[in-house]
Amino acid sequence: MSEPIPVVRTTDHGTAKLMPDVDRARAWLLTVDGAPQSYVDLDEPTHLEFEYARRLGYVLDVVAEPGRPLDVLHLGGGALTLPRYVAATRPGSRQDVVEADRALLTLVTERLPVPDGADIALHPADARAWLEAAPDDMADVLIADVFGGSRVPAHLTSLGYAREAERVLRAGGVYLANLADAAPFAFLRSQLATLAAVFEELVLIAEPGVLRGRRFGNAVLVAAHRPLDTAALARRTASDVFPARVEHGPALREFTGAARPVPDAEAVPSPEPPDGAFGIG
Repeated sequence: MSEPIPVVRTTDHGTAKLMPDVDRARAWLLTVDGAPQSYVDLDEPTHLEFEYARRLGYVLDVVAEPGRPLDVLHLGGGALTLPRYVAATRPGSRQDVVEADRALLTLVTERLPVPDGADIALHPADARAWLEAAPDDMADVLIADVFGGSRVPAHLTSLGYAREAERVLRAGGVYLANLADAAPFAFLRSQLATLAAVFEELVLIAEPGVLRGRRFGNAVLVAAHRPLDTAALARRTASDVFPARVEHGPALREFTGAARPVPDAEAVPSPEPPDGAFGIG
C-alpha cells in the first residue's frame, strides 16, 4: 500500500520526512526532526541542492583526475546524496556508507533506491565504532557528514577519531567533513587544530558571511598529507550561486589561532544551531 505524501516515519533517532520537490519530477527533500538532512534528484544525481553538498562535490571533483573510480567511505548516510554523486561522476567507484539509524536507511532504500550497478555497501552502525574496526588503507576519500539532530556527536570530534580517520585513508587519501559553527568559532578552530595534529595539509571552505561571524553556517574542512588543488577549488566555489572562500596556509593557521587538539576526554558536540538556522518542514 502506498504511503501518503509527504512520507513520514519514526526512525531510530527521530522523525524522518520525505517531501517531493514540486519543481523536479523525482526530487525529494529529507528532514529529520525538522532539520534538512539531504536532497536527492533521482533523475539527476549530480544535482546538489544544498550549498555544503556542492562544496563537498567540488572537492570530490578535484581529488583525482575526472572520472577515475575511487574507494569512498561515507560516515553518515542521509538520503545517500553524495554516494549517488560519486557513482554518477566516477563510475566504478566502490563505496561504503555507515549510518547509525537503521530505520532511516530502510526508508531511503525503499523510497529512493540507488541506481542499478552502483557499488554502494550500506552499514547500519555507529560511525566511530565502525571506523575503529575498519582495516588500514581502505579508502581514497573519507567523508564525514554525521549529525545527531543538528549537532556533530562528540565522539567524532576528537584527536582519537582523527587518528582513526587518517589510519583508514591511503597515503594520498583525502578527509572531508561538513561542520557547522558561528563566531567566535571555538568548535571550528578546535577541529582545525585537531586535524592539523594528524594531517599535513588543511583547507577550509565557507561563505564569507559565516567566516566574518555574521551568521551560523556550514563549513567544509578538507585534510590530507598532500597539497590540494586550492586554485581549482577557489574557482569552483567562487562561481557558485552562493560563493564561498577557500582558506589554507598561513591564513588558515592564523584563523585557528591558539586552539588545541581535542582529546577524547574533552570532546564536545558541535554547537546547537540557533532557532531557525536550518529547520524547515
